[in-house]
Amino acid sequence: MNRHIPILPADNLIKSLPRPVFGHVDSQPNMIIPGPHQHPWCQLTYALQGHLQVWTPHARFIALPQRAVWIPAGMQHQVHESSPAEIRSLYLDGAALGLNWAACRVLAIDPLLQELIRRFSTVPIEYDLAGPDGRLAQVLVDQLATSPDAGLVLPWPSDQRLLALCKQLHHQPDEAPTLAQYSRRLGLSEKTLTRLFLQQTGLGFRLWRQRARLVHALPRLERGERITDVALACGYESLSSFIAAFKEHTGQTPREFALRNQQSHANT
Repeated sequence: MNRHIPILPADNLIKSLPRPVFGHVDSQPNMIIPGPHQHPWCQLTYALQGHLQVWTPHARFIALPQRAVWIPAGMQHQVHESSPAEIRSLYLDGAALGLNWAACRVLAIDPLLQELIRRFSTVPIEYDLAGPDGRLAQVLVDQLATSPDAGLVLPWPSDQRLLALCKQLHHQPDEAPTLAQYSRRLGLSEKTLTRLFLQQTGLGFRLWRQRARLVHALPRLERGERITDVALACGYESLSSFIAAFKEHTGQTPREFALRNQQSHANT
């Protein structure tokens, strides 16, 4: 049987998956794929090159290299890719496979699972469930089921006062008012604002702002901007504080991230 890259019909044209696990390739640089949408199956989205973000009404999920985002069935979402990016997506019948996780997650992808995802994107659409491709799908599911969380998640609060504040922090990361200044703007005490942040997002004010800045730093670094310029654009007063925060959240320095991104582009 000839191998080819499967193309999934538009979501509104199908009612169910052709197989419990379906893989496909998506390489549309710097695009939103597509607008806000949902589908009745689960989705795992993984960037072989570049990074991706999955936006839901409740949070931003950021997947750096060796990370993937799990999207449960029925969850409204958008997928944002860096440019250029090479994406592999799996569509799964979560209930049938025992992977019916109810919430979005960022998962660590080890080398074996990466190769399984890469390989499965070339499997024919209507593969033989009892044949080698069907057994490959089962191995893939077994490996996915044990993948640990590795989340870079930016949760959104439901409280309208905090939501307005978080949107400002997200869209204007170079502004750096203190917690006390934000408290006065909202007419709240610092203690109350701190408690609200923890209740609504599970994160402290400082940690939430660091992650919001990271969301802005990643595409700039991928475009090859100077690290000092990126730090200033994201609201950091010193390069050292930006490097420390970036490494705390990603496990690598901004320079290491930029170099790996350049090497990945050079190899394509």
